[in-house]
Order: sequence, then structure tokens, then C-alpha cells
Amino acid sequence: MSAAAASIHDRRGRACGRVLELALLALCAFGLVQAGRSAVTPAKAWAAQILLERAFTCSLAAGSPVKPWPWADAAPVARITVPRLGVRQVILSGGSGQAMAFGPTELRATQAQGRVTILAAHRDTHFAFLARAKIGDVIAMQPVAGETRRYRIRAFSVVRRDRFAYPRDPARPLLLLTTCYPFDATERGPWRLVALAEQIT
Repeated sequence: MSAAAASIHDRRGRACGRVLELALLALCAFGLVQAGRSAVTPAKAWAAQILLERAFTCSLAAGSPVKPWPWADAAPVARITVPRLGVRQVILSGGSGQAMAFGPTELRATQAQGRVTILAAHRDTHFAFLARAKIGDVIAMQPVAGETRRYRIRAFSVVRRDRFAYPRDPARPLLLLTTCYPFDATERGPWRLVALAEQIT
């Protein structure tokens, strides 16, 4: 190979190397952006629960919901604990998608029922614990006004979101916890996991 040909070969090799380096850098940057996006929701959920705990304490003192921050479109209405799993979460009013980014929400449609309470939350943040929950687990729900109620999980079911149903006049008050399913999915789907818990005290 002549000196000129070798020089051209070297330049092409260096150019190809630079292209590969740039491609790898671009892939790394893309990966970091994607990782950052996936970390935003859990970080927001974690930070919000700290503010919500403070608002819940103020709500208990006031005997009525107190907004966690001035522009919030929801306020704490209760707190649930699942002792076996070490879960402690503040429940928000309203059931809106915006509120659900910060914590579990009580669906408006159930607030007037009295005997059926439905809570909804995301599967990758606040209701991720449902993947580890078992029949027999006890859930305590402390409203901002009123006495703490205890429920025991009696059943789990997976239903389509448009087929979700519950008894309107159950023998004992019910607490239903619902989240998207399956837990390892990366996109929204039609399926919901429902944990049915019956009041015991």
C-alpha cells in the first residue's frame, strides 16, 4: 500500500471511529434522558408524600382537609397503613389524574356511598405494594375526621376498566384498592387489579 493510500485509509478509519463515538454518545444521552423521565414520577410521588404527611397532620387538627400547597387541586382525606408491608400513605380527594401523580386518591363516585370506598393509585408508585399484598393483610384507614377503620383483604381480581363493578349495599363496609395491571407493563392497558377488603373494626 502506498503512503498516500495508507494516509487515506487512516483518515477514513479515524472518521469511522469518530462517527462510532458520536453514535455511542448519542445513545448514552438518549438513555440518560429516558432514565431521567422514568425517575421523575417516583421522585415526585416520594417528595409529595412528605408534604402530604404535613398537610394530613394539619387536617387532623382542623378536622377537615387542608391543601398541601396553595395551588393543589386535592387535599388529604385519610391515611392508610398496611403494617405487614410497612406501607403508610396519605389519600387525596378527587380522584383526578393530576392528584394521582402525588398520591392515592379516593374516587368521587364512592364518597357518597358510605359502605364502599374505592382508592386508586399508580402501579409503579403508591400502589406498587399491591404486587406483594396477600389475602388476610390488614389495612387501617384513618380519615381526617372520624375514627380509624380496619379492613382485611378478602380477594383479588383482575378486570377490564369498563367492567369494574362493586356491590352497592354490601353486608359489611368495603374498601377497594385498584391500580393498572400487570405491574411490569410499560404502557397503559385496559386491565385493573382490584384488592377487595372488608371492614373488621
